[in-house]
Amino acid sequence: MTDQPAEFSEAMSAYGIELDGGELEKLDQYLTLLYAANEKMNLTGVRDRQSAWMRHIFDSLTLLPILQQKEAATVVDVGSGGGMPGLVLAVVLPEVEFTLVESVGKKARFLEECAAALGCTNVRVRQVRAEALGAKDLRECIDVVVSRAVARLPILLELCLPMVRTGGLFVAIKGEQAAGEVAASAHALGELRGIVIDQTRTPTGTLVVVEKSGKTPKRYPRAAGEPERSPL
Repeated sequence: MTDQPAEFSEAMSAYGIELDGGELEKLDQYLTLLYAANEKMNLTGVRDRQSAWMRHIFDSLTLLPILQQKEAATVVDVGSGGGMPGLVLAVVLPEVEFTLVESVGKKARFLEECAAALGCTNVRVRQVRAEALGAKDLRECIDVVVSRAVARLPILLELCLPMVRTGGLFVAIKGEQAAGEVAASAHALGELRGIVIDQTRTPTGTLVVVEKSGKTPKRYPRAAGEPERSPL
């Protein structure tokens, strides 16, 4: 039996998201694993587990309607860290193939162990930088790429859009500065072939939705670290 705070249940209902008891049990188990691992490495700064239901679980699940509407079969989470939003979404979308990208070894191992413990056979963890995947392995082939709390939007666009297929989406969970980051991304969007089609405020953040309008030029992404050092 899980014990979610009333705020979480009310937000889920208002957002039109319904989960069954088994899914809630798995998400509760996920939080147990997350906080146990957080004693050894920095996976979350949210110290109160009850608050994590809103700040981590609900925040991740705000992407669910977009993935369902897009009928996404493949999703990549760039900079997955402690598994938000990718692992949370994988729990409730077992038919979707999720790739969690995390370059830090100990965090990648946590994600692998956590996915196994939760029975998420639809999850693959890649311990690699996003630039490498966008340049070759996952170039122009993913339905939806997502990212949360990783970098500013001009940087994220170069890390993520090269993986997205034409007509697919990149969705970033951002904070109160989302509009400013979008404004600062005009050049990057043009270079990488992305169009911001929506900015949706949620109870926990802002979803910036970018549609891939055409193939990204082969010169992007640049070499590892270059997008951060010199954003487009």
